Amino acid sequence: MKAKTITNVIKKVSLVALALVTMTLSAQDEEKKWFDNFSLSGSVDGYFRTNLSGPDKTDDNGNFLAPGTSFANQNGFSLGMVNTVLAYEGEKVGFVADLVYGPRGTDAVFNATTASSSIVNQLYVYWKATESMTLTFGNFNTFLGYEVISPTGNFNYSTSYMFSYGPFSHTGLKADFAIDDNWSAMVSIMNPTDFVDNNPFDTYVLGAQLGYSADSGSAYLNFRYGNEGLPGEVDPTFQVDLTTGWDVSDSFYLGVNTTYLSTGAQEDDADASGFYGFALYPQIKTSESFTIGLRGEYFNQYNFGLTSFDGAGDVDFTPTAINEEGDGSVFAATLTGSYEIGSLTFKPELRFDTMSEDVIPVFIDNDFESSDNLFSFVLGAVYSF
Repeated sequence: MKAKTITNVIKKVSLVALALVTMTLSAQDEEKKWFDNFSLSGSVDGYFRTNLSGPDKTDDNGNFLAPGTSFANQNGFSLGMVNTVLAYEGEKVGFVADLVYGPRGTDAVFNATTASSSIVNQLYVYWKATESMTLTFGNFNTFLGYEVISPTGNFNYSTSYMFSYGPFSHTGLKADFAIDDNWSAMVSIMNPTDFVDNNPFDTYVLGAQLGYSADSGSAYLNFRYGNEGLPGEVDPTFQVDLTTGWDVSDSFYLGVNTTYLSTGAQEDDADASGFYGFALYPQIKTSESFTIGLRGEYFNQYNFGLTSFDGAGDVDFTPTAINEEGDGSVFAATLTGSYEIGSLTFKPELRFDTMSEDVIPVFIDNDFESSDNLFSFVLGAVYSF
């Protein structure tokens, strides 16, 4: 009788212990699944840059000796940025907090209102409202163009003219629609470009996108329309952009980007101004660790579309040489190699920029004479995690 009682007690204790272990393991599993919804990623980059056809310092007039594009435009050994992306992806809702530190990040997140977003590249929440529709609210990188802010998302280390003068980011509300397995669409309403913290104007910009994706590549047709300034002072800006890229074979890839932007004139009898461009991105993979690629870009501004003036009416900055009508174009060829060592990628590149008009000096040569072209070398190093 005593032995039977002891046996029953042991059984009960064992069952209780088993239940506790099961509950603990279940709790651990739930905790693990909860943490699995979080992700941390990003990159660290820097570069070395030198001019081969001109000096590595400015002349007495302060002429810049780098292509008029973003980010990789400093000489010598230079810093890129630290990019840290914290994301949570739930079953229906989630968020992305994308922070940047360093010169590249500062240039990328410039905003026209305050300095409070000096490290915020993206900051948004989203809701998967249905199986086919996702709503995103906050600050997100632009949907236009081929290139992006993060160096891990671009093949070339330096950036194109079209990327540099298109919008970087938007703040607003967008709705993404999955039409079927291949087709997608997006509509959005956003603040004027560069006003990422708030909107001091009673104007908004509309965006739209139609996309097609398959295993071998994708194509996106993008639109942007709206008043980018004070109501009544500037007519609306319209931009249409096509971005596409396809794996032609196992070792050959071809990307294409073309864009057109027009802003209405302030005076009734004046012409519109803006820019347009076209770029090809062929790439050949020669081994598991090395790929070589070319970016060939033609870019044109018209009617002083990207030209700023000082108080005396003289040209303060223009990314291309221009004639008296404010028209000017540039052709830029960038040959880039990409060598991967684990998570570290080295990107040596040769870049040649040549202007169509030499009315306003844009580059200078080694004799400090005005020149319509510049030949430069960049070595970028990017670590991704």
